[in-house]
Amino acid sequence: MHPSLETWLNLNNIKYLLFKHQAVFTVPEAEIHCGHIPGVHCKNLFLKNKKNGRYYLITIPSKKRLDLKQFRKIVQAPKIRFAEAEDLLSILGLTPGSVSPLGLINDNEHKTIFFVDESIWNASEICCHPNINTETLQIPQNSFRRLINQTHCEKIIIKMPYIEEK
Repeated sequence: MHPSLETWLNLNNIKYLLFKHQAVFTVPEAEIHCGHIPGVHCKNLFLKNKKNGRYYLITIPSKKRLDLKQFRKIVQAPKIRFAEAEDLLSILGLTPGSVSPLGLINDNEHKTIFFVDESIWNASEICCHPNINTETLQIPQNSFRRLINQTHCEKIIIKMPYIEEK
């Protein structure tokens, strides 16, 4: 974990357990190397509305697949696409493969709307990368909520639309 993130977490009284592991880039890799860590594991998507330039960080359970067509209807934005790596780096200070809600602490201009699935928001423990894909943080619910609230981002807690697995 980057020392500045560790400092921020400590200053904001965010409790967590840190687990180090091999770099993971996909959910199947994460299941192998991080699946033993108790809690709801997150999948994160960073999207951009091409029409108005707004950014969305979406956090859902790792084993779910977002129904992007339905999400576009929810936000009334048919032109949502995955954001460019340059946007991810300049806004959240992250690189592909390490997208995490913790990146919101770097969005000082509050360009990002945070959409979180209600099952994540209500989980007793949330597991996500600390902005690097060789570590996982296990964060208790009250600390996760404090973390998100301390970023002062716009947050929307909803039941996300998913594609049903066949």
